[in-house]
Amino acid sequence: MNQPLHTGRVWSPVITPFADDLSVDSQRFVTHCRWLLENDVDLAIFGTNSEANSLTLAEKRQLIDALAEAGIPGERLMPGTGGCAIGDTVELTRHAVDNGCAGVLMLPPFYYKGVSDEGLFRYFSAVIEQVATSSLKVFLYHIPPVSQVPLTLGLVERLLKAYPGTIAGIKDSSGDWDNTLAMIRAFGEEIDIYAGSEHFLLDTLCAGGAGCISATANVNPGPIAALARTWHEEDAESRQAALSGLRREFERFPMIPALKAATAQYSEDAQWRRVRPPLVELDDTQCQALKSALDTRGFAMPGRVGFPIA
Repeated sequence: MNQPLHTGRVWSPVITPFADDLSVDSQRFVTHCRWLLENDVDLAIFGTNSEANSLTLAEKRQLIDALAEAGIPGERLMPGTGGCAIGDTVELTRHAVDNGCAGVLMLPPFYYKGVSDEGLFRYFSAVIEQVATSSLKVFLYHIPPVSQVPLTLGLVERLLKAYPGTIAGIKDSSGDWDNTLAMIRAFGEEIDIYAGSEHFLLDTLCAGGAGCISATANVNPGPIAALARTWHEEDAESRQAALSGLRREFERFPMIPALKAATAQYSEDAQWRRVRPPLVELDDTQCQALKSALDTRGFAMPGRVGFPIA
């Protein structure tokens, strides 16, 4: 490990709670965010595992406002603002900037497939030019398994040259370590490169990356954040193996319903099980199978039971 012993950073794509009528539950959302912050994990709200593309623009603005009203500092927030319509992306990005957010995590427009780097450059350029502030920090979101719209190294290089200081980082959720490593080697001295899973946390930090933005940071924040802080210690590899083993238990199920099932179980709050259609909750058999596997690993969410609702 020849890299400087910097401290990594962990972000959670915060799961979104819903009420009986499927409206967003701002109180539970703020409570979960506070618990994550207490466990040294920052808040990448409106990520994939937040069910972000099942939320309206108004709901996202509402939740940003709820966090601000609760006194949660903007520098701990990285809202996902990317969408298919430039105008929607601009509006939500401006709202995030106006609330002092550390940055925004920006998907490419994902409905049309097979689009060119030129088209994607024009999309990101239009958003940046219309938001029109030096306060904007964009973290590009590369998730081709879901979006089917990859962000190439050439596109990232062009954006960096056109908007230095605005393009601040990349989340690589390709699941391909070789791609993450290529991004770190190409851009890691200029911007923050985050792995999209804690499976790659130690490798990312050793290579000079910034940390991870990970679904399971919603439920296992303390140990993931601890590895990011102390990745240079002798037991880092064994702790990385434990994190990966736990994550694999969640990966046996649809990830979002599994995260919510675990949160419901270990916070003793059944409301957390609810997902928005077209997603479906884990059934009782699946919930029990997940809990048994987690209990076998000694899993817990310390302090989550009884954590005060905002």
